[in-house]
Amino acid sequence: MRRKETRPGIQPHLRLTHADRDAVAEVLREAYSQGQLDEDEFEERLDTAMRAKLGAELEPLTADLGVAPMGASGGPEAAAAAKDKPGPKEPLESTSTERVLAGVGHAGNYFFPVLVPLLIFLVSDRTSPYLRRQALESLNFQLFCIIGGIVSVLLAWLVLPIAVLLYVLVGWMVLPAAATIASLLGHNWRYPMLFRVVKDD
Repeated sequence: MRRKETRPGIQPHLRLTHADRDAVAEVLREAYSQGQLDEDEFEERLDTAMRAKLGAELEPLTADLGVAPMGASGGPEAAAAAKDKPGPKEPLESTSTERVLAGVGHAGNYFFPVLVPLLIFLVSDRTSPYLRRQALESLNFQLFCIIGGIVSVLLAWLVLPIAVLLYVLVGWMVLPAAATIASLLGHNWRYPMLFRVVKDD
């Protein structure tokens, strides 16, 4: 039978346990939700944390965040309390009003592309993390479609751009409707995109 140990902190020279990596992951999720990390930084650091072997590899991941890994100072109780913190692909808490406005941000792309999600994104600021995230996702999708469509038309003599153009056209017609329904249900909708132009600083 394996003996479960609770270590007082993450030691730089010792091999990491799953609990150590999970503790740092919770710190990174908290930093992302507070706006200290953008999406790319969060995903890069999280991937590094999950691949780390020694405690020393985790230290740079949280050194500039002003917090210590849960396993180092917060203990098991703090780590458990942080499990409910959402990452970029996890659901955020939302009110019915926020869900409706998020749906408007997605559906508005059929009538006023870019303008509606941009307006909601700017107005939401940090008052509603859920609404801001959905507006940003909708805005990025519209920009992706516009840029992808223009590039595909310019390079139409190649086969791949034509396929991208078809994807953009179909996606533009179908995906905002799916996103609207998902938002009304309170889901954290993410469009399938190759890139995102606007980052949430």
